[in-house]
Amino acid sequence: MVRKTFDRELHDLKDEVLALGRMVENAIAHSVATLKHTDHEAARRLIDADGEINANRFAIEADALTLIATQQPLASDLRKIFTAVLIATELERIADYAKGIAKVTLMMGAQPLLDPFTHIPRMADLANDMLHRALEAYALEDASLAHAIPDEDEEMDGLHNRVYRELLTVIAADPSTTDRATYLLWVAHNLERAADRVVNICERVVFTVTGEIAEMDVEEGEDLGLEALS
Repeated sequence: MVRKTFDRELHDLKDEVLALGRMVENAIAHSVATLKHTDHEAARRLIDADGEINANRFAIEADALTLIATQQPLASDLRKIFTAVLIATELERIADYAKGIAKVTLMMGAQPLLDPFTHIPRMADLANDMLHRALEAYALEDASLAHAIPDEDEEMDGLHNRVYRELLTVIAADPSTTDRATYLLWVAHNLERAADRVVNICERVVFTVTGEIAEMDVEEGEDLGLEALS
């Protein structure tokens, strides 16, 4: 009976992480939509909603600590508990990148977007697709699926570098666009970093399934010297 109770609580912990993941997927999608449509009210709502994501992350940590303190988890159980906490942390950081994009929407005001923005919705779609499948790998405890996902990060890095180069060209042709170009650089950088966080999630999935701690080989994107706006 004790083991059945523990298994149920461990399953509930995973469900909490997956629910948090769905919130973060929505945050990424909506953040880019607010920018595309210059929707300042939606951007403010997204920024405010980040507090709920943070609270859910801390609730997962608290529930994990309770499981450890009140049960006697085996080594494989501990891997699952620690993985839940670590994935929740990665998800919370991805949500911060979405919040940063919403802040860019407010800073842009009514200024028109520059043409390189056309690549950014694709970056958001790719980040969300990677995240969705990483969460699926976590739900199914599928290490093979988790191993396959980081390959897509190469496309993300390519899009990131393309936006970077095109924005530099725009600035060179018209220096008055510098502020708007910088805002879009922040957006592209946040999405690229979100994809990197997804790779971290994939590593955690592999760890919980196999017990192996290994960094997945992914080419680093070009360092633009930008910190995520969050």
